[in-house]
Amino acid sequence: MSTKAIIYARVSSVGDRQNTERQISDLSEYATYQKLEIAQIFEEKISGAKKNVERPILLQAIDYCKQNKVSILLVSELSRLGRNAFEVLATVKDLIDNGINLYMQKEQLTLLDNDGSPTMFAPIMIATLSTCAQLERENIKFRLNSGRKLYIERGGKLGRKVGSTKSLEQKKEQYKDMIGYLKRGYSIRNVAKLTGKGISTVQRIKADFNL
Repeated sequence: MSTKAIIYARVSSVGDRQNTERQISDLSEYATYQKLEIAQIFEEKISGAKKNVERPILLQAIDYCKQNKVSILLVSELSRLGRNAFEVLATVKDLIDNGINLYMQKEQLTLLDNDGSPTMFAPIMIATLSTCAQLERENIKFRLNSGRKLYIERGGKLGRKVGSTKSLEQKKEQYKDMIGYLKRGYSIRNVAKLTGKGISTVQRIKADFNL
């Protein structure tokens, strides 16, 4: 009987600039090498700074593991679970409490050993890495805020240019195929594949038109 695994892939951009293809491809190769059965793939486009309760796909992925006796959750790196140290540690504790292993490709680290017990160095490594990720995010935030302040002091103006926001009529024309699929009851994932757009784009259009 093969070991069940799921892939959770996340990018921060909510537009179409980033995608999860590389993460999924690399983790699928790892699963094949380790003879793991990929039971489901979860993709999310949301900032890593968001709290767990604000990240529905991550919560759905973890719940799927619990409900379907999935043994291991595969992520490309620890920061995919978030950049807030306390949020990451809460997620890790939840996984440990439910006997779900975690594989982090970048760190080449698993949460549990072959006996299902936490590895000796995993808690220390995870606490250190998640703290570093949070500090990195705070440094980036500080630099961005500092840059904005200097820009404004020199006469710059922030915000979208006039006319840069598309009207519903413009969206209706641009995404008419997508809207048609949604009206016919196609799932968000299937619509994304059929139209070549990101899942977050489909979710946004679905919400814009109450489909």
